[in-house]
Amino acid sequence: MNSIIGLSPTTLRKAADIQEKLQELQEELKEIFGSEVAAPAQPTAKPEKRTFSAAHKAALKAAQEARWAKSKATAPEAKPANKAKTNMSAKGLAHIRAGVAKGLADQGKAVQKLKIKRSAAWRAAISASATARWAKAKAAGKTTL
Repeated sequence: MNSIIGLSPTTLRKAADIQEKLQELQEELKEIFGSEVAAPAQPTAKPEKRTFSAAHKAALKAAQEARWAKSKATAPEAKPANKAKTNMSAKGLAHIRAGVAKGLADQGKAVQKLKIKRSAAWRAAISASATARWAKAKAAGKTTL
């Protein structure tokens, strides 16, 4: 419903006049029919939500399963699994990397450097130094480095 706060006095007066006319017409109808006339129908609340019965749900499920079975029965056979990938030779890999680098250079883009492979001894040394750093920090009562 609209707010009447922002309406002008003339608009309010017009609305009041219309309301009075409605009441007069209601009284005339009452005199004609000799009884109370029902007011115009007001919008009612939403109807209750309908639900499916258990039997209907079961029928829907069965029909859907039948459709799936039918579509699966006519589906083409699944493709066989791909062959296992074979390792590429170092020469072939170098050839591909050179081609990619050339293509990137032609486009004016930088070539990404390969990741450096580190030995197990190097990783162990880094891990030991990190452990020592954390032990020192914890001894000093810190929770971050």
